[in-house]
Parts: sequence; structure tokens; C-alpha cells
Amino acid sequence: MIKRISKIGVLLIAFLMVAGGSAYLTVTLIIRSEDAVVVPDLNGKDVVYVLKILTDLGLNTKVKGSEYDDAVPMNHVIYQEPEPGSEIKRGRDIRIVISKGSFRVLTPNLVGLPLQQARIILDENGLSLGKASASYSDSVKKEEVMAQVPLPGAMIKRSTSVDLLTSMGVRPGAYKMPALTGRPLEEAILIIESSNLLLGNIKSVSMGSKPANAIVSQEPTAGERVFEGGSVNLEVNTRDDKMRGAVIEDAGGVRLYRYRQESGFIKERIGIKMEWFGFSTDLYDEFMGSGQEIWILIPKNQDVSVSLYKNGEFAEKQFFSAWQSLAN
Repeated sequence: MIKRISKIGVLLIAFLMVAGGSAYLTVTLIIRSEDAVVVPDLNGKDVVYVLKILTDLGLNTKVKGSEYDDAVPMNHVIYQEPEPGSEIKRGRDIRIVISKGSFRVLTPNLVGLPLQQARIILDENGLSLGKASASYSDSVKKEEVMAQVPLPGAMIKRSTSVDLLTSMGVRPGAYKMPALTGRPLEEAILIIESSNLLLGNIKSVSMGSKPANAIVSQEPTAGERVFEGGSVNLEVNTRDDKMRGAVIEDAGGVRLYRYRQESGFIKERIGIKMEWFGFSTDLYDEFMGSGQEIWILIPKNQDVSVSLYKNGEFAEKQFFSAWQSLAN
């Protein structure tokens, strides 16, 4: 009886061991099968589709880089690692290389576009601006593209340079430079403005034989051919030694700010700032010696304040209103 019970006990233990081992192996295989994923074929697929399918499979997407490829469209997969059909665990990385599209591109049509917009389009297509030439045109607006090389629609390699010809607008009118020598500065400025020219640099000289505030030389000289919008530089006689400090004189569409350094033996650093439309502009910042003088143009028909600084310290400020100019 005891032997029989012992035999039954041994058989029961053996059965339990076999059943336990079988259950362990079954659970292990189930866990392993749930943790393993077969890598899908991503080649030629859109990157948005790739991100979605890999996320659904519990895999990570790693972009290794991008390359030009004539056979694979832009933003599609050229290469993947691991290869399709490989078995990997969830949470692992799938590395892909994305296509930047064909290495060759059709030259965009830039004719009629502003130069700045043309630059942006070239950059978007992987192209660069080559030679930029300009010419006058009666029909094309200033800064717009009139012609390009290569021509629009030509198949070229990316990184190729595209040469552009832009318009300088309508050719300015030509004039005969009026004679300004001997005229008062205020009169000379009015003549320059009425001739569609621009006032350039004004330099003061001291010539005792000439009238004070008179033009002693001009550039271009009288009789030269000049173009509309060109600059005219003047030299003005300022032998009036009684003038001190800063003076504002009205002349045409501008005011002439004149400052003469007081007598002394030490140079001072003079700074002049102009404030208008809420902005501050440095007009002058140099060392000036005794008796030296500067002439600066400021707008006449705008509210303007001019501040004077000596050796970095504020000295004085003058305010000039557009209303006062109109009243005068």
C-alpha cells in the first residue's frame, strides 16, 4: 500500500514538472512573438507614411541624411536599415535616407519678377545667382528681371549659377551743368534742386578776396553733361570770422546746419545727432580744431531736433518744426 502511494506521488510530481515546463515555454514563446516585429519595406515610400507605419509598429524612425536621386521623388525613402523582412524587437530604430529629388531641375522663369523674389526662387531650387547686370529700360520697372541665362525651362544641374539682367528704370534725362560759381550758397542750392540734381558734399574754404557765403568751385564744372539725380559738390567761402556756434539756414527743400568751433588750442570731439520720426541719427562725430567748420544738410519740411555734444557731453539742442518752415 505504501509503495503504491509512493509511486502515485512520483507520477504526480513528474506530471506537475512537465506541465510547469510546458507552460513556461508557451508563455516565453508568446512574449517573444509579441516583442518581435518584421521590418516593413519602406523604399520609395513617402516620409509621412513611413513615420505613421513605424510608429504603429512600435519602432523609432531615424533619418540618417538626404541625397539627390533622379529615380526617387523628393521626401521619399531611398535606403533603409535594417533591410525589409528583418525581425527586430519593438522600440528599436529604423534608419532611413530621404531623397532631395532629382539632381537636375528646370530653370524657373524669373523674367518680370523683382530681383529679391528671383533670389528666393533660385535658392528654393538649389540654384545660385551668377552675374547680375543692369540696364535702362522704358518698359520694365526698376529692379525687375529683364532677361536670364540659362533660359526658362532649360534642364540644369542644381548649384548652377543663373545670370540675370535687371532694369535700372527709365534712363535719366541729361542736362547741361549750370554755373554756380560766385552765387550765394542758398541760391546755388535752389538751382541744383530745380535742375533735378542732388546736393552732394559742401566744403568750406577761406578766401579773403571772395564774398562771404559764395560758391568758389563746383563739381561737376559748369557746362558739363550731367544726368538727373546726379550729385553736385560745392566749395563755399566762409571768411566771416564773427560766426560762432551752430546756425540753421533755410535753403530750398533742406536746412543747412552750420557749426564752427570756437577759438582754442585743444581739439574737441564734436558729435551731432538728428532726431526725426522717432529715430536718432549720428550726423557727425569727429575731432575739430580751432576755427574749423562743418556744414550738414537736414530736412526742412519735417519736425527735426539737432543735438550737439562736446567730448561726449551734451552741449545744446535745437528743435525745428515743419510748421515754422511752411510759415516762413
